[in-house]
Amino acid sequence: MKKNVFMFSLAVVSLMMTSCVSKKELVACQEENKALQANYVDVKEQLAAANARATSLEQQMKQQARSTAALQRSLDKSLTNANQNNVSIDKLVDQINESNKYIRHLVDVKSKSDSLNMVLTNNLTRSLSKEELKEVDVQVLKGVVYVSLNDNMLYKSGSYEISDRAGETLSKIAKIITDYKDYDVLIEGNTDNVPITRENIRNNWDLSCLRASSVVQALQTKYGVDPKRLTAGGRGEYNPLTSNATDAGKSRNRRTQIIITPKLDEFMELLGQAPEENK
Repeated sequence: MKKNVFMFSLAVVSLMMTSCVSKKELVACQEENKALQANYVDVKEQLAAANARATSLEQQMKQQARSTAALQRSLDKSLTNANQNNVSIDKLVDQINESNKYIRHLVDVKSKSDSLNMVLTNNLTRSLSKEELKEVDVQVLKGVVYVSLNDNMLYKSGSYEISDRAGETLSKIAKIITDYKDYDVLIEGNTDNVPITRENIRNNWDLSCLRASSVVQALQTKYGVDPKRLTAGGRGEYNPLTSNATDAGKSRNRRTQIIITPKLDEFMELLGQAPEENK
């Protein structure tokens, strides 16, 4: 009888040890699964951003192709008019040379603008830490520098008040903005499509504008950016980067963009200079 009791006890202990080991393995597998899911979401968002950049480059190439085609049509028209009006070949050559000279001038202006934008972008990227770059995206699109900030980092939850941890990041961006005095700055607020119901905030239009205004006022009052260079605007839910069908998509769409552009009047003045004056 004692032998049977001993064997039964031994079997129970063995079963408990096996159950314990299995539970530990299950917990480990669950933790590994969570990590893999988080990594998958991160990679998916990076892929979406890369696709957006590729689309932008493709649009720029198409625009360049249209400009080239328009120039070719203009040259063809000049040749036709020359034949119809018996314009001398020498005069036509002079016109073509002048056209080519002005085209080179436009290319120089664009190259200068692109170079300045690239330097500005590099300076912004180098000034931010690796952790900050996870929530701040800096890129050049169509000759304009876009700095996109995640709302989870920038604002207190469901509010337009700037969070404490966003202060250091904004101070670094403000330093670059201050160094580039020939650029204007547009702060643009964007939301997802979830309606907001808060006192004194009627809808997402209000929220996006209030958030943009908060950033503008912080840049002015805390970091000394000239307010004459600043503009605040909101686009509500109507400028999404991706679908609002998922939580990840909504998170990407809730953002504030700091758009840094050359001052339009100075750029047009440079564009209008004769090629000889711009050498």
